[in-house]
Amino acid sequence: MARLLNRDPGDSVTVRIRRASALPVVIRTWQDEAEILRAIRGVLPEVPQCLFQGEGFAIHSYVEGVPLSSVCGNGKPVDTLLMKALAHLLAEMTQVPCEAMPPLPSIWPGDHTDSQGFLRTLAKMADRQIREPNWPEFGDLFTALGIPEDALLRFADRVPTLAARPYSLLHADLHRDNLIMSYDGDRPLICVDWELATYGDPLHDLATHLVRMRYPAHQADEVVYAWADAMEKVRPAAVTGVFKDLRHYIAFERAQSVYPDVMRAAQSLKGPIDQKGLDAATQAVRRALEAAAEPLRLGKVPDDHRIEQILFRWRARAGGGLSLYTTGADWHRDERVLERDDFPEQAVNDALRAESEAPASRVFKGTAHINTVVRVPNVDSCVVVRRVVPGVRRRERGFLSEHAVLGAIEKSRVEVAAPRILALGWSHDGARFAIHTYVGPQEILRSPNHPVNGLLPREADKLVDQLCALTKVDYLQVDPLAGQGHFYRWLSENLVELVRGLPKESQQLARVLGLPDADVLKQILSRHTVSHRAPALLHGDLNPWNLVRRDDALALTIIDWEMALVGDPLYDLVRHMHLTPTRPEIRDRMFRRWERLLPVHYTTNWRQDWRVYRWIENVRSAYVDLDRLVTGASLDAPNVQRALKSYAMTLAVATASLGLRVRPAANPYLARALA
Repeated sequence: MARLLNRDPGDSVTVRIRRASALPVVIRTWQDEAEILRAIRGVLPEVPQCLFQGEGFAIHSYVEGVPLSSVCGNGKPVDTLLMKALAHLLAEMTQVPCEAMPPLPSIWPGDHTDSQGFLRTLAKMADRQIREPNWPEFGDLFTALGIPEDALLRFADRVPTLAARPYSLLHADLHRDNLIMSYDGDRPLICVDWELATYGDPLHDLATHLVRMRYPAHQADEVVYAWADAMEKVRPAAVTGVFKDLRHYIAFERAQSVYPDVMRAAQSLKGPIDQKGLDAATQAVRRALEAAAEPLRLGKVPDDHRIEQILFRWRARAGGGLSLYTTGADWHRDERVLERDDFPEQAVNDALRAESEAPASRVFKGTAHINTVVRVPNVDSCVVVRRVVPGVRRRERGFLSEHAVLGAIEKSRVEVAAPRILALGWSHDGARFAIHTYVGPQEILRSPNHPVNGLLPREADKLVDQLCALTKVDYLQVDPLAGQGHFYRWLSENLVELVRGLPKESQQLARVLGLPDADVLKQILSRHTVSHRAPALLHGDLNPWNLVRRDDALALTIIDWEMALVGDPLYDLVRHMHLTPTRPEIRDRMFRRWERLLPVHYTTNWRQDWRVYRWIENVRSAYVDLDRLVTGASLDAPNVQRALKSYAMTLAVATASLGLRVRPAANPYLARALA
């Protein structure tokens, strides 16, 4: 294949296949993306090249780099220099001559400066390509939501006279996922995914860019001024009337978006759904209606209850049936957790039924699990139904079974506040679940209180007490081979294998930023060693969101034990301090209490060794957080959000502690985005 495409074996390529089952939800001026790429390559040589076209697929050259969305997600402000570079990119597209483009559809205005005609054409194309083909399936839903059949055509009729601006090539879908920040500095920003490109008023490209980039509100005007400055240097006539006419293109973008947004929300209800899914669809529809209400003159937007009713009735008519909730009885027990007297089989049925009926406000998402808090008849306190987030693959893998760890803690009767495992099994669809006791407020409308800004002195004391109590748990119950070998050496080897197993994109960006590869990292880690201390059961991930404040003598409950392991108890304490904001006086207080409460065989030489564990955790975070930036994994988990906000500092600390220096990125915009 490489020889046929005039490429080297091992080169990356992008295979593009248009999904046959996808709803028609976009406006296409041209059907063949390859023609567009050939036309623009003379002006924008860095864009992907179509290497081969087959029946229903195409092979494009691969653009090396990082999507802007990975290092600067939606809603975040874009660095000023980077934003100006984006404006320059939009202006540069005007240099592609019309003669190089594929033929325009017959509906196009003959006058290629007719901005009013272009916007009217867009509205008519949206009606023809989006609304019409979907109306047979979704028309009754749109009508019930107050969107008339001719809403877009009426919008077209209302387009006022706009200033004349010369037409040019438009990308028409320039958002953060479609902007690649290359690893070199020659072409720092590259646009991909040109399938929606069109030819018309450049103000349309600015409007779609503004809306789909999701700039924070305070930056919108800055973007417009940057665009005007860049365009003034290349095609001054394109800036005519920009501040008066831009709002009409933004109004169109919001008007046409109501159709795909509502249809996607409705489609999410076609399979098995629960109250959480219905709540999410309701909120998506309400946001879409509110955005489109003014440009489409929809009148009053229905409230959430009314939207939910409309969606539910549409689902029933579309063949989903009227039964929204599962019975909860169709499940299979994992016999590793036997039926409990205080939580019999009927209680499991009731918990699963309550889970499917629970609103979104009772659902808490972590890095790897979705937790739904429910009440169960004849059970005194709330319970939590815990499921693995679909498709999530943690780089930092667990080593022990969470249910076994919780069972060992309960059996040991030590003073450790941890949930109790009540049931383990599989739902009718094969999805695994666990049911734990719930340790948050029993008024389930209140969210759990986590020490996100650090521990209070009393909480620090009680956490140390619980970590000391963990040394009394018989860890051989959960790991019969534990305690053999050197813990630091094992920890280092585990980190090296984590780095070796990172995706190619993450490894490449790590090299660009000056982080060593797995083999070099192994050499650096081997220069350090720590003293042997007696092993104990460790939590392994004591970030603030895994600690829940409580009002009794224990002060904190420790949750989410899926990262538990057996090893040096000093490591658990130091990793907690790495993951949680810890003032020096609290750190010293915890160390003093920990040393005083534990026998010496758990604390030998800790004063020399704790900094080695802090060092290796700084290094680990540099790789793990970078991989999350590149892959987008677990970005909505609160502990991940906080870590990524300070990634530039994490990288600087890690490279300095490795005896390296932060390598200045060849692409200056990449460095600024990371910062």
